Amino acid sequence: MARASCALRIGLVLGIDGGMLSRLLTPFEFGLGGPIGSGRQWMSWIERDDLVRLIAHAIATPRLTGALNATAPLPVPNATFAAELARALGRPPASECRPGCCIASPAILPTSCLLGGQCVLPDKADATGFTFRHETLRGALAAMLGRRMADDRQAFARSAKIQEAR
Repeated sequence: MARASCALRIGLVLGIDGGMLSRLLTPFEFGLGGPIGSGRQWMSWIERDDLVRLIAHAIATPRLTGALNATAPLPVPNATFAAELARALGRPPASECRPGCCIASPAILPTSCLLGGQCVLPDKADATGFTFRHETLRGALAAMLGRRMADDRQAFARSAKIQEAR
């Protein structure tokens, strides 16, 4: 008997090794990050490891058919995403920025390209017992960036020791 098909509808995948988040890190680290346009558009995101686990869940769950939203259960508006990323990096959130401290991107891109966001929920994944490790954006960013920042601090400390030894 053939298995019915399942089509993943993948949200914004967050991982520090590539994709959207890796491109945002540099501007936010320098205090240049902020919401895009009005900041009210929804960002339905998923942490990379949760996406891999959800794909495995879809393969192992024959009753999952049709469209499957591969997004975390708590999407956020773009302004919240920007504030949480700034917070995770120890930068001031856009709402606390002084003039010249950070920049909100203007709404000059086509709406369908970036500014049209959608609030997408993983109802089928939830209904079939899938458990997200990273339900909240704050938790996902802390897990990803906490490791990265610790690695950066260790690399800086090693570099300083090498410089001292010279």
